[in-house]
Amino acid sequence: MSTSSTRAVRAGRRTVDIHRPDKVLFPEDGITKADLADYYRSVASFMLPHLRGRPLMLERLPDGIDGPRFMQKDTPAGYPDWVHRAEVAKEGGTVTHTVCDDTATLVHLADQACVTLHRWQSKTGRLESPDRMVFDLDPPSASSGGTPPEGDFDAVRRAAHLLGELLDTLRLPSTLMTTGSKGLHVIVPLDGHSDFDEVRAFAHDVAETLAAAHPDELTTAPRKQARGDRLYLDVQRNGYAQTAVAPYSVRASPGAPVATPLRWDQLDDPATHARRWTIATVLEQARSAPWDGSAARPRALGPARRRLDALR
Repeated sequence: MSTSSTRAVRAGRRTVDIHRPDKVLFPEDGITKADLADYYRSVASFMLPHLRGRPLMLERLPDGIDGPRFMQKDTPAGYPDWVHRAEVAKEGGTVTHTVCDDTATLVHLADQACVTLHRWQSKTGRLESPDRMVFDLDPPSASSGGTPPEGDFDAVRRAAHLLGELLDTLRLPSTLMTTGSKGLHVIVPLDGHSDFDEVRAFAHDVAETLAAAHPDELTTAPRKQARGDRLYLDVQRNGYAQTAVAPYSVRASPGAPVATPLRWDQLDDPATHARRWTIATVLEQARSAPWDGSAARPRALGPARRRLDALR
């Protein structure tokens, strides 16, 4: 049943109510809350393997992308009982994160005007052991704020190739994803046998090695003033409780761009940039360029650490 104030959406074995389905979330594009829910339902089979078991931070915009946004860690008491949760220790208490394990939860989050999902690098049950290592590559102009021009993506492309080549030398297969915002994530699947301190230190040393080999193009300087026009190799997302945008998440920008996995051979396509795919176009890409386990089998860091140390 659908009314002007509520629309029932079938999601897997459940029916989820979308309240105020005609609420416009993206004014320039006319994209409504119902459109957002339909998108997440349609992409669920591609997205859920990247979400299951992971605590989430939710980026919510109840009044649309031109209104205030807030980042939600704690799961509200009013969420349905069937939405999974993960209680995580923090200083002075705990945080109960939402965990998205099914299509119904994705649709419910859309009803809550959750536009973007940010995931942990580890899963419940092994929260101290990340199974992802993330390198965040934004164009140098991103440091000054605003949306970088599409032509500025060339520096990101070049950095991604250099990083991918170094990771190949270390025998660490990697995957690519546009962030839907400014740049790319280069992601290395791990076997989950190293802790966050080990993974972060390794990622830092990889970045330092790459920056030392290309000092005019790349930097690991955390202070923006020290970077100049060099691209910053950001490894900060590899700390405990840090998050990264989840694959196929919508970004809160005009056009509804989507964080999108892509093949390495698509990187040099002139049409490729951080916001190339949107909720209107991403499904075709998801079907043609899925991430499969054979392309990037999880690896241990121990052998890669020894190879990296031999290069330094």
